[in-house]
Amino acid sequence: QVQLVESGGGLVQPGGSLRLSCAASGFTFSGYTMRWYRQAPGKERELVASISDTGRNTNYADSVKGRFTISRDNAKNTVYLQMSSLKPEDTAVYYCSVVVGIWYWGQGTQVTVSS
Repeated sequence: QVQLVESGGGLVQPGGSLRLSCAASGFTFSGYTMRWYRQAPGKERELVASISDTGRNTNYADSVKGRFTISRDNAKNTVYLQMSSLKPEDTAVYYCSVVVGIWYWGQGTQVTVSS
């Protein structure tokens, strides 16, 4: 079965950096677009970034362009989200996701940006 396990969240000061990882299993990872979403308290879940199966194509929400970088290692079945210049408004639970017939989600990892 499809499993997605996020890690790397935590508490960071404004201006700091974090790298999130999402380890995938149960499907042919190299054949699917991967996505990172986030959900802040009281807000809807929003798409942060996506990366194509080969990693050649990436897309970002306007709010994170120039600060976040999505990447993947198909040999390790892992997708990453490098987050830099973090702001308090980046505080959210971050989820990775894949569509393999239906949507699959990880359990999420909490990112808190605060001084």
